[in-house]
Amino acid sequence: MLRLSLEALQIVDAIDRRGSFSAAGKELHRVPSTISYTVSKLEDDLGVQVFERNGPRVELTAAGAELLKEGRYLLKAAQDLEHRVRRVASGWETELAVAMDSMFSPCLFHADVPAFYEVAKQTRLRIVQEALSGTWEALLDRRADLLVGAAGDGPAGGGYISEPIGKVNFVFAVAPSHPLADVQDKLGRTHLQHHRAISVADSARQMAPRTVGLLLGQDTLTVPDMHTKFQYQLAGMGFGFLPEPCARAAIAAGLLVEKQVEEPKPAETFYLAWRSGENGAALNWWLNRMRQPGLFERLLSHLPHHNID
Repeated sequence: MLRLSLEALQIVDAIDRRGSFSAAGKELHRVPSTISYTVSKLEDDLGVQVFERNGPRVELTAAGAELLKEGRYLLKAAQDLEHRVRRVASGWETELAVAMDSMFSPCLFHADVPAFYEVAKQTRLRIVQEALSGTWEALLDRRADLLVGAAGDGPAGGGYISEPIGKVNFVFAVAPSHPLADVQDKLGRTHLQHHRAISVADSARQMAPRTVGLLLGQDTLTVPDMHTKFQYQLAGMGFGFLPEPCARAAIAAGLLVEKQVEEPKPAETFYLAWRSGENGAALNWWLNRMRQPGLFERLLSHLPHHNID
């Protein structure tokens, strides 16, 4: 049987902050005899002295100080739990995780986040980035509640709802200094196998990772996101497919060279997705917000880009 109660911890906390039993009683709206009785019972139950009594003033003993130090964590946790229970009863989730493919920048949400907090002050929000299959896996493993801009079709097996929001074309590009830049023919496997590809790492932990545009046994430099891949290709460190919107300005400026390949990468469809049967108020707010016109254009505006003077 537990010998501690939240009520006793609350009283000890009030006494320590107010400096006396009577002041604590006033704060907690309890008569002094109730305060004194609760402290005495706590000391008897624990077999330790919690307070040193010096007339009207009281001070924590070493044991009392340790009790209150840890007890305040319990009080905070209890208060948080009360708030969460009330939020569940109100229909708002305690936490919502919005995930997006690492091809895009989370700065996309700079206007959405403040608007969300205006109506959902008690829901904790997490914005996370995943890549390729890892984005879908995050949804199915409950690391994310909503996917914004998930690449490619979702995995078989269901359990989620998805809505296409747009397609992105890809171009094969290298820096002007790269050896492949001077090859006149359409690039095939015989050309590519002698050079290094730059690939974004799939963040999947359980699902089979996707490989895009890689040959079996291909020398590959793996990077964490599309922004890094773009910068490394600008620097001539390797080749690869890039989203057309982020490559065109660099190609026009002569910072990248577009090359024709025998096996082009098809356009990729991107999706909004969420788990079936989950209709919390926070998720519904984000779905309504993301379904407003212009979402895909916003996503494309947050693709990696090179500042060209």
